Amino acid sequence: MPYTGHPVEYPVLTGAAMQAAAWLVRNVDVTIRGREFFDVTVLLLAVCGVVGVLATAHAAGPERRWTVLLVALSPALILGAFINWDLIAMALGMLGIAAWASRRGVLAGVLLGLAVAAKFYPLVIFGPLLLLSLRTGQLREFARTLGAAAAAWLAVNLPVMIIAPSGWSWFYVFSKERGADWGSIWYFFEFHNVPLLGDSSNGVVNLLSGAFLALAFAGIALLALAAPRRPRLPQLCYLMLAAFLLTNKVWSPQYVVWLVPLAVLARPRLWPYLLWQLAEVGYFLAIWAYLTFVYVQEGHVFPGYQGISSGWYFAALLLRLASVALLAAYIVRDILYHERDVVRLSGIDDPAGGVFDGAADRFVLRLPRRAAASAT
Repeated sequence: MPYTGHPVEYPVLTGAAMQAAAWLVRNVDVTIRGREFFDVTVLLLAVCGVVGVLATAHAAGPERRWTVLLVALSPALILGAFINWDLIAMALGMLGIAAWASRRGVLAGVLLGLAVAAKFYPLVIFGPLLLLSLRTGQLREFARTLGAAAAAWLAVNLPVMIIAPSGWSWFYVFSKERGADWGSIWYFFEFHNVPLLGDSSNGVVNLLSGAFLALAFAGIALLALAAPRRPRLPQLCYLMLAAFLLTNKVWSPQYVVWLVPLAVLARPRLWPYLLWQLAEVGYFLAIWAYLTFVYVQEGHVFPGYQGISSGWYFAALLLRLASVALLAAYIVRDILYHERDVVRLSGIDDPAGGVFDGAADRFVLRLPRRAAASAT
């Protein structure tokens, strides 16, 4: 049993999905049980993928619903879909955003709370909700959504916390204690022994990662509250999630599943999105080829194939990082110059924004401007 019988490095809703699939194949012959477990899991995740796509279509609004094809046909999402259980959290997270778009704040909170109970990343969605609620004076609606999310999260976590506290906490302990891992910029720094940034001790990596993330979140908050026109909810969600990934000490290949729907909602234009998809596909191929190279160096035998060296792998890693940052830069430009935002060009405001859609500003940061050099 997850958590009570053995440690699980995932939040409890993902652990429940793992156990449900195991129960479904418990009577299958042991020689093929692993294969059947995989097949059942893939079926579950495929359903979650379809649900996530449909929820994204709803959040895109009727005028731009067709853009969801960029999600459904995403090569990077398809390649990363069945590496891990991330599609569960993606489906719940996008259902939460779709519920918020329909102005059903309590339902949105419940769904987002369940999403956080499946994977921790949907927690970043609450940052944009708070910032836009502050800007539009919708803090009461935000409080209702946050309260519903906390209740839903506790409803699925509390039983495990009581029955198996050490098993429940293992996900958080593991996340804190693991070092810089494949895919992250910190792994690149550590591999190349970059002074300070390449320090391999967990305490230093956690401190640096947290500090850069805090700076990025502060910059996004300033942008949200001081931009000439209120940003759209998906724009801020993408920026916050991209900041989390760019500064995190782990960036697994399947994390692309998190970003794809938000990227399409934030900036439904083809070319920067396509460049990012190509970079993600390149990284997907590079990480497995590099792992083959690592295993060969350790003495494993892969007849006819030796993988790729670290130089090629890190080139793919940096291209992936740069493509995510480039898309974020385009989104920041769309926020600062809202006339470039393709969604708002048609006269609509924020289809995924719910109570923010068409709302007037109640609080805007007025940054000091340089006085004009003129004699008056």
